Amino acid sequence: MLDRNFVLAHLADIAANCRNRGVEIDLDRFAQIEAARKKADQALQDAQREANALASAKNLSVDQKREQGRLLREKREALKTELDAAQAEADALLLRIPNMTHPASPVGRDDKDNKEIDRNAVAHPKFDFAPRDHVALGDLLGIIDTEGGSKVAGPGFYFLKGDGARLELALQNFAVEFLSKRGYVPHITPDMARDTILQGTGFVPRGAETNTYRIEDHDMSLIATAEITLCGLYQDTILDEAELPIRIAGVSHCFRTERAAGRATRGLYRVHQFTKVEMVVIATPEQSEAIHAELLANERAIFDALELPYRVLDICTGDLGGAAYRKYDLEAWMPGRGNGGEFGEVTSTSNCTDYQARRLNIRYRKGPKEKPLFAHTLNGTGIALGRAMIAILENNQEADGSVRLPAALQAFMGQTHIRPRAAKA
Repeated sequence: MLDRNFVLAHLADIAANCRNRGVEIDLDRFAQIEAARKKADQALQDAQREANALASAKNLSVDQKREQGRLLREKREALKTELDAAQAEADALLLRIPNMTHPASPVGRDDKDNKEIDRNAVAHPKFDFAPRDHVALGDLLGIIDTEGGSKVAGPGFYFLKGDGARLELALQNFAVEFLSKRGYVPHITPDMARDTILQGTGFVPRGAETNTYRIEDHDMSLIATAEITLCGLYQDTILDEAELPIRIAGVSHCFRTERAAGRATRGLYRVHQFTKVEMVVIATPEQSEAIHAELLANERAIFDALELPYRVLDICTGDLGGAAYRKYDLEAWMPGRGNGGEFGEVTSTSNCTDYQARRLNIRYRKGPKEKPLFAHTLNGTGIALGRAMIAILENNQEADGSVRLPAALQAFMGQTHIRPRAAKA
């Protein structure tokens, strides 16, 4: 969240930022309730001073002190109730105010206004046969079972079998090894977190806007990304500046309740559960711009190594999400999407500045006696395994349905191709 005093001092800028992001919030009400909160807080402090003075007063009888003490207690209780109500309303409004936005981020309403800024050098594949999408390839190869997933858990779930399971594990091991060599410490995280941790990272664990699965009768939810658990790991922590940046590669399952309609629900693209290797960095404000560029470079290097064509998008204001100051996406070319192929999102990287750190109270000190400062948090998709599999299967397919594996994965798989079931028999 933003600092409340910063919001009050920059109401016009905050209002413009909310408009650009498509967020409706009553900032006048926030200013009004903040004034009421400060007034009630001051009155409560004054009442406490009156109580302290009454205790030491020598010109009053015991009965007079008792009566005035009773009145002061009632006054303090009423003021405390008023203060708590104002605090709760102000905090609820403050939590809904999105992060500020990088001046270079494109202004726009939704993903149609995202700006393409680059492409890699890998060419789109050219087929001399009718290419299959990953659903048909998965069936032919015997590696993806969406019907079994629906039978066991409902639509949006799936089984990976045989070389499909091995391919996901190979991608996971490749990404973890790749990031480890770049200084990211591997973590396997819990698949659930307290609701306070979700809220601290900017997710909505309850209510109509939630995209998470709640755990009934517990203040916990299944996580949508390891960003939640890895940032939560540093809640209420004061770090030394010399420790920063802290680089982490987190492996977790991810759970999302929301699915798009139509073709986007086919196969592995938008599902309720998937596995991801996530990058999270805790940094100083001075480091965060360079770290954000590093995260994007890591994502690009991973998909370059997988020999997949992609484009880079600078995400517009209306598509940023509440916590992100700036965000970049990679979209890989997927020949089986749409009519003759489309780009599909495979990674995202965000600089959240101190927005999450304020909520989670993640701070650092420049020196032993220095005042703690809020850190910056950043995140990026190392690899979302299901979507990477889609791009690999569809771009590297051959006429008989075989799929050539990228050289970077062949050592992990111990083979160069995934072959149709009939070809293996």
